Amino acid sequence: MTTPVTPIEVLLVEDDPGDELMTREAFADNKIRNTLHVVRDGQEAFDFLYRQGAHVDAVRPDLILLDLNLPKYDGRQVLERIKNDDELSHIPVVVLTTSAAEEDILRSYKLHANAYVTKPVDLDQFISAVRQIDEFFVTVVKLPPKGR
Repeated sequence: MTTPVTPIEVLLVEDDPGDELMTREAFADNKIRNTLHVVRDGQEAFDFLYRQGAHVDAVRPDLILLDLNLPKYDGRQVLERIKNDDELSHIPVVVLTTSAAEEDILRSYKLHANAYVTKPVDLDQFISAVRQIDEFFVTVVKLPPKGR
């Protein structure tokens, strides 16, 4: 008998509506019960994480899916700030981006990204990648307790 998986709060930081839609479809197609919150730029990510402005009632995410190429503050700046903040640094951050550039991969890991995934262009492959991220972080990895 398997133990039921507790749904987690996922923050998607993504400015491309098409990629947001594909992520939502991946969650729906895979019957992922996690709650997906979406912000569309670096400033909105900070507002969500620090519960400011329109996001004053935001939940603390258990996992962050972060695009690198964002308006206002790019994903590298968002990642650096998260990982340098004692209140946020424990949250796993998966960089989910179109860039396969070695310098982006290296810099992301130097900024303490927990994983780096290049977005597949094909919808089926994209859905599969999101499903694998979900399975790993929800069923394999032990995340910090809620409220920490």
